Amino acid sequence: MALKYRFNLKDIKLEDFKVYLLAMFKGILPKKKIKNFLDLEQFIQKKSAWVTQVTLYNYLKTRMGTKYVLHFDNDVFIDSINLAKWNIYIVSLQDLTFFTFSYIHNNFNLNDFEKSKRIYETIIDEEIKNGMPEDIAAHGKKTFFERYEKIDWKKYYNSLPFNPSALALYKWAPIAEELKTLDRKIVLNSMILKWDNIKDEFIKLIKF
Repeated sequence: MALKYRFNLKDIKLEDFKVYLLAMFKGILPKKKIKNFLDLEQFIQKKSAWVTQVTLYNYLKTRMGTKYVLHFDNDVFIDSINLAKWNIYIVSLQDLTFFTFSYIHNNFNLNDFEKSKRIYETIIDEEIKNGMPEDIAAHGKKTFFERYEKIDWKKYYNSLPFNPSALALYKWAPIAEELKTLDRKIVLNSMILKWDNIKDEFIKLIKF
């Protein structure tokens, strides 16, 4: 997953902004067709990371203004961002995994729901290698299994499937609570709109 950079103002170059802009837009560009579970796993991982990255950083940038980059030289702030990004990401992965399997079940008559567990666990295990704290990884797996036991596969994809990750963004973003309260509707809608783009892309690409 991305979001592992340590920024310092003197190191900011034009190329850095190009990379950031590319990260913002590449998540909504058309990709290869999703024809098997490996393709699906890659789609879930990349799009969940993209939504987490763009919504979290855009919110921080919006709230903190043009000087927000100065805070990336503050260790406490960096730790807060890392804590937020991983906690938002594990829920984003859950939402997109459940959405895709629910959609495939209803439109392609796929009933191998156990595969969703293996995909989620595989992604989480890989992210541990990329720096995800093991306690957050364990919490992600635990909450995934809890949600799995209660999910209605017939309805999930069409029943506000991305609300949990939007709420995770609102909860974990390192912004003062009194400010977040004012931003609640905007923050939730910003992530839902990003997910709407991912949903549309998935529906166009899925070829199970």
